[in-house]
Amino acid sequence: MSLNRNEKAAVIEEVSAQVANAQSIIVAEYRGIDVASVTVLRKTARESGVYLRVLKNTLARRAINGSPFEGLSDQLTGPLIYAISADPVSASKVLSTFAKTNDKIVLKGGALPGSLLDPNGVKALATMPSREELLSKLLGTMQAPVTQFVRTLNEVPTKFVRGLAAVRDQKEAA
Repeated sequence: MSLNRNEKAAVIEEVSAQVANAQSIIVAEYRGIDVASVTVLRKTARESGVYLRVLKNTLARRAINGSPFEGLSDQLTGPLIYAISADPVSASKVLSTFAKTNDKIVLKGGALPGSLLDPNGVKALATMPSREELLSKLLGTMQAPVTQFVRTLNEVPTKFVRGLAAVRDQKEAA
């Protein structure tokens, strides 16, 4: 089904809005995949906050034209599915995980603002922890010295009370 000029402009505008907020764009070839698998992929992407769309490559080129992802234009050949995400890791995680279980999805590449990724770079990006995981690790690291200091301060009266209990037990035994 072909789109008329107004529909194409609307698609370009929608995708351009997604690209403007994006931190990563990952592209994968989806030749021969069945509808049930695509539905599962779309559901997984939606849950991860990833914008997933099958686009004509010319429309995708126009949408990324003038953005930090402009270098990706050279990789846009063949039937591609586009994963666009505000989190640099989630799009690559969704497509890489799905590609492991479904051999019809082939990672072609991707881009971070200002840099291109080959398929191995996309797989490496997928193994990185997400922003939330990194923030929780940072918070745990920042809390560790304070927590240890509180434990140390708490240990002084605890030892004192244990000592008094031991003296009391000795006097009761004697």
